[in-house]
Amino acid sequence: MSQTLSASTLLAVPLAPLAGSLLAGIFGTKLGGNVIGRRLSHGSTILGVLIAFIISVMTLNSVVVDGAHFDETIYTWMVVGDVKMGIGFLIDGLTAIMMCVVTFVSLMVHIYTIGYMDEDEGYNRFFSYIALFTFSMLMLAMSNNMLQLFFGWEAVGLVSYLLIGFWYTRPTAIFASLKAFMVNRVGDVGFILGIGLVLAYTGTVNYTEVFAQADALSKLTFPGTGWMLITVICICLFIGAMGKSAQFPLHVWLPDSMEGPTPISALIHAATMVTAGIFMVARMSPLFELSNAALSFVMIIGAITALFMGILGMIQNDIKRVVAYSTLSQLGYMTVALGASAYSVGVFHLMTHAFFKALLFLGAGSVILAVHHNQDIRWMGGLRKYMPITCVTFLIGSLSLIATPFFSGFYSKDSIIEAVHASHLAGAGFASFALMACVFVTAFYSFRLYFLVFHGEERYDQNPDAHHDDHHHDAHQKPHEAPWVITVPLILLAIPSVVIGYMTIGPMLFGPLFKDSIFVDLVRHPAMQELAHDFRGPLQMGLNAFVSAPFWLALAGFATAYYMYMVNLALPDAIRRKFQPLYTLLDNKYYLDWFNENVLTRGVRAIGSGLWRGGDRGLIDGLVVNGSWKLVGRVSGVVRWVQSGFLYHYALAMIVGVFVLMTYFVWLK
Repeated sequence: MSQTLSASTLLAVPLAPLAGSLLAGIFGTKLGGNVIGRRLSHGSTILGVLIAFIISVMTLNSVVVDGAHFDETIYTWMVVGDVKMGIGFLIDGLTAIMMCVVTFVSLMVHIYTIGYMDEDEGYNRFFSYIALFTFSMLMLAMSNNMLQLFFGWEAVGLVSYLLIGFWYTRPTAIFASLKAFMVNRVGDVGFILGIGLVLAYTGTVNYTEVFAQADALSKLTFPGTGWMLITVICICLFIGAMGKSAQFPLHVWLPDSMEGPTPISALIHAATMVTAGIFMVARMSPLFELSNAALSFVMIIGAITALFMGILGMIQNDIKRVVAYSTLSQLGYMTVALGASAYSVGVFHLMTHAFFKALLFLGAGSVILAVHHNQDIRWMGGLRKYMPITCVTFLIGSLSLIATPFFSGFYSKDSIIEAVHASHLAGAGFASFALMACVFVTAFYSFRLYFLVFHGEERYDQNPDAHHDDHHHDAHQKPHEAPWVITVPLILLAIPSVVIGYMTIGPMLFGPLFKDSIFVDLVRHPAMQELAHDFRGPLQMGLNAFVSAPFWLALAGFATAYYMYMVNLALPDAIRRKFQPLYTLLDNKYYLDWFNENVLTRGVRAIGSGLWRGGDRGLIDGLVVNGSWKLVGRVSGVVRWVQSGFLYHYALAMIVGVFVLMTYFVWLK
């Protein structure tokens, strides 16, 4: 253990946001009598997250410069036989990167929220929730055991439920929060089964102790089958990641979660919570490396998510839903990287994506405020002259998203594509095709959004369905740039969206940063080795990109969007009429929601009804409960008849008893 990392200092990272959350949540709401005002509520939570961010940066510096490492149990919660369950921290390169990403994005969202939620009655409660989420996410990322990982996993899910349904008077928000909660429970069933299998066969939930037994696990088969136990464990764990990181078909909750306030979309559904599954799989790389079947499954699921969710983004008209489907698609990219055993590339894209996607969501929120809480991009347009800072920062986020050379997203996204090309696993061919097709799709929907919002004819005052009365805005007021508490976070997020990829690709992918965090069998999975062989530095990589297929596909997507939404404005409607059945399929999101609600839900309800009627009412209530008291009642009735007080009843009972005894003994002889 390095002397530069102390348990008390590390404890301050999650506990500082928790303290701010409790202060704002108790004393800033009706629960504690509203004894503190808005300024102290947001000040305490921002201070808590700022402290966590500063310590996280110091921790990352110690890990990178001094090679610091920390793996200790802070508190033993329970001992069951030889199994110890406790709270502890594992600090290495992977954790330190995650800590910095979570705290920085959270800090920007906290500052942004001061302006965005200014007119909301639940102002203090909102700050309490987002600080509580930061605490939960840090506990997840810093854990050194699966028990604490599961605690953080469920805690971020609970806070996400509270935040999606923050405006609980809206039926759509209530439905979206319940949907997110229920879909994540499906994934969590697989996750807890995976943890249970690990505990059953290793006798521990501590990462280091589990990984030390990984080779032994790889030699076992699942009881009663010919399946490899390690494959079953990894797939169960990944099912948990499918729910949390919104992978097909458990992705359906994330677009609806846009019902929550926009700052939450940036914090939870772009930068942190949805990447928990990516982080978990990278942490479990010593297990996943032992199962090619599990890696192929991960890769194929990621490829399906990346392409087909990106296609849905092409037809969305809600500004937040376009960015939400973009998030789904980019999560698919990260998942494909994990399946190709390029875990460090997946984490690299997790980091770059956190900055530019948070930037896009917060930029979308700035636009929504400017156009009186309208979210339909068909009724925007021409906003660049009213909102120059938002326009430029949104453009930077879009350029990074489509992997423009030298922007941050380019370095991580192109590295994923190259890693998949180098993979020899089953499904790599399909994944490679899906990611390449998705390059065009991403560029198209990104600049379709950008052109409709910031360029072209001004349409912000023509929306017949505008609903801006909630915040008492004048419908005829022209849009204007947001206050500094909104624009400063946009600028601060735009900076890493441009430079962080260039600065960190070397140490993150080819340096020693993850040497103690991520394990890759380079003999069986040589993707990272081939990437390292071809890497000539970030400058040369950026220059080479101008003659690569992904660049020309992205350029084609940009040109198509420009022609359709800036030159020939009638073409989109003509295409929609020509391919109406396809558009209907996409508009209904491949009918997955319909299938879930009308087939799965009804099927489960029918099964539940059958179990209730046959099991609960018939077996438990009918036979066990009612049957037992009826039997006791009948026996009691007979006994009561015998014990009547009449002598002849007693004499008859004695005679019958003697007869029974004589018959019994005769039968024995």
